[in-house]
Amino acid sequence: MDYRRSLERSRLSRMRRAGASTFTMLEREWDLLPGVFAPSDSPSTAVALDLLGLAGPSPSARGSVLEIGCGTGIIAVAAALAGCERVVASDISRTAAENAALNAARHGVADRVRTVQGDLFAGLDPEERFDTVFWSSNYVMAPEGYDYQDIHERAYVDAGYQAHRRFLAEAPGRLAPNGSVLLHFSSRGDLVSLLRIAGECGRALRMLRVLPVQEGEHEVQHMLIEVAQRPQRPHVPGIRTETETVPEQGRRQR
Repeated sequence: MDYRRSLERSRLSRMRRAGASTFTMLEREWDLLPGVFAPSDSPSTAVALDLLGLAGPSPSARGSVLEIGCGTGIIAVAAALAGCERVVASDISRTAAENAALNAARHGVADRVRTVQGDLFAGLDPEERFDTVFWSSNYVMAPEGYDYQDIHERAYVDAGYQAHRRFLAEAPGRLAPNGSVLLHFSSRGDLVSLLRIAGECGRALRMLRVLPVQEGEHEVQHMLIEVAQRPQRPHVPGIRTETETVPEQGRRQR
């Protein structure tokens, strides 16, 4: 159970989705372009919607949202349908950004959902700020030197958690006053490494929700984690201070 299993899932998904198609989620039809992560091939998108409170019969949301790694745009569109006034959907894949725009138009929220192509925050205007920054991450860690065979693999694994490090370091700088950075992670990821990287970036992690999901033979813990600036505390000789973090749960990968 390592990153190679996730890469195999990526390969099989590409084979199944060779052409443009549609799928159903949230009792709606969605466009899926070739080469874009298919939410119907993994539970992660449906779980993310549940963690964010966007999966119920009458979801309600406000303010502005930035979604990183938007894929088909389901989460961004669902946030706009729930009441968010401004949503930006970003993806490293140009095809995914186009796919998200198709679904925003399909569901009548193109006036509130803007799609951009870029690696994490690269496609944004420098001054843009948001009430919520959200990423349903590619939480399985591949070796640091792994060479991606195609952009589709980036939806499944993160080499050396380089993208996670950049997200933890840069996301709080994209917040409006009183905003929140939210990360969808999983027990199939390496939580110990995530905690270490957060500490190195000066971030504190706080668990907001945990949702157990049966995936094949394994129960996987999906987590909604808030990323915050670690408070600076005065050092008092002889007294050890603690920073609130997510409890360490050991390393597990799919």
